[in-house]
Amino acid sequence: MRGFFIRFLAITILLSTFQVSALAEEGNINLAKQSSSAILMERDTGTILFEKNSNEKLAPASMTKIMTMLLIMEALDQGKITLDEKVRTSERAASMGGSQIFLEVGEEMTVEEMLKGIAIASGNDASVAMAEHLAGSEENFISMMNDKAKELGLTNTNFMNSNGLPAENHYTTAYDLAVISKELLKYENVLTYTSLYEDYLRQDTDKKFWLVNTNKLVKFYPGVDGLKTGYTREAKYCLTVTAKKNDMRVIAVIMGAQTPKERNRQITEMLDYAFSQYMTHKLYDRGHKITESKVSKGQEPFVEVVTSESVSVLTKKGENIDDVEEKIDLDNDLKAPIKKGDQVGLLRLEKGGTVLVEVPLIANNDVGVASWWQLFKRTTTKFGGRS
Repeated sequence: MRGFFIRFLAITILLSTFQVSALAEEGNINLAKQSSSAILMERDTGTILFEKNSNEKLAPASMTKIMTMLLIMEALDQGKITLDEKVRTSERAASMGGSQIFLEVGEEMTVEEMLKGIAIASGNDASVAMAEHLAGSEENFISMMNDKAKELGLTNTNFMNSNGLPAENHYTTAYDLAVISKELLKYENVLTYTSLYEDYLRQDTDKKFWLVNTNKLVKFYPGVDGLKTGYTREAKYCLTVTAKKNDMRVIAVIMGAQTPKERNRQITEMLDYAFSQYMTHKLYDRGHKITESKVSKGQEPFVEVVTSESVSVLTKKGENIDDVEEKIDLDNDLKAPIKKGDQVGLLRLEKGGTVLVEVPLIANNDVGVASWWQLFKRTTTKFGGRS
């Protein structure tokens, strides 16, 4: 196995031959008229189907919790926390106002229960409790939030808390929220919670608490299974939604609507537009094995290379058939140690030299550093010696 190669694969698909976002704007100027900012994005490719003032810095209110949930899901995926471990409520967490699950000082809930409180009921107290549990303090967690935004290349976002309560210099954009949501949706288990219309906490006590989803579209729009509402006097009514139909997943964001009814109507129109005009062709799921790559001085000589997220191609419905080229670039100088999740390459889908999709390829397993004896045995085996 060479450490570096490029593989070409012709894939027969329907392929759009025009700029999707440009046509979406021209043909649908009435979308999101009653909001300050909006965006409609296809999840797998990141293609923008519609946007309005999508880079305007605005208060996100509780849509802030999309980043909070992202850091929670990352920690779960990396094994830093588990769903059944207990989270203790501090005095600070219990003091949060606004939307809450009414945590008491010293009360313990599992990570899963806290996640339900955030995803369904938009609990400000649960958000702070989880922030403190993950980072030791909310201040440290806020640094993690802003570091993650920078890692995602977002330059118009700055967080000052983990829950979206009004704070000076706390802002983001519709575009940035769509990108954060795109990243969160790598961890599809989050939809287990964001898709619930109702649930309960403290079921075995006399303080049983009924959770009702603040995102009513999970009940009233087929295919909607997340993500987060928001409201403050400054932000007005906001909503980030994700929905899936026929293997196509989209993300829609509305900021600054005047009423919850208007917010939901505008999101619904955006979803209707996306599903009536576009379709995706899925090539790989997240975690699909692409190949193996050689590792220098590793306990194992190769590492399994997999997709970091699902890979699809977006097309306008009814477009002509054409060819797409798949190109895989692997790091030609991989050295142990390698951690599961480390980027080891890149997968590109191109048409006529234009990149349609670009997805990082990652290691699917840890590879530690080989001992002197392992390297010696490997060398003698290679040259025909006895091991």
